[in-house]
Amino acid sequence: MSGPRRKGLYRADESRNNREGLKGWLDPTGYGWERVSYWLQRLTGLFLLVYFVGHVYETSSLTGGIGSWNAMLKFTETTWGHLFLILVIGTSTYHSINGIRLIFTETGIGVGKPGRPEYPYDALSLNYRQKSGIWIALILAVVAMAYGYNVLFSGG
Repeated sequence: MSGPRRKGLYRADESRNNREGLKGWLDPTGYGWERVSYWLQRLTGLFLLVYFVGHVYETSSLTGGIGSWNAMLKFTETTWGHLFLILVIGTSTYHSINGIRLIFTETGIGVGKPGRPEYPYDALSLNYRQKSGIWIALILAVVAMAYGYNVLFSGG
């Protein structure tokens, strides 16, 4: 904000430190649905980044020959490998669906009309459409994980 600071907008003592750092970034409690959804978006994004790097490493083992490839592939055939793949399915589904919801939000689709903030300061933009989008993302992630479980553990 440029120009002189108006009285009442800022505290006289601006030396206090309000930054919570990583602890604040990782803590989804004490906030509404929108913050929890944002927290899950970040968490699933980081998980998918780690998975992507691991997947590139795993796929590159093919250059070591068929023996190296088979050794690496054995991990995915274990119970822990199947559980990890189910987690990948769930996180990628949630991240994708919630990302689409966020694109709609950024373009103004499904956002409520702005209004004067009054106590208890509920976000007017977080209406039933936005909450429904969060729930749809969570439900579809669970359904996708259940389907992945069925395919991986029952063989079909």
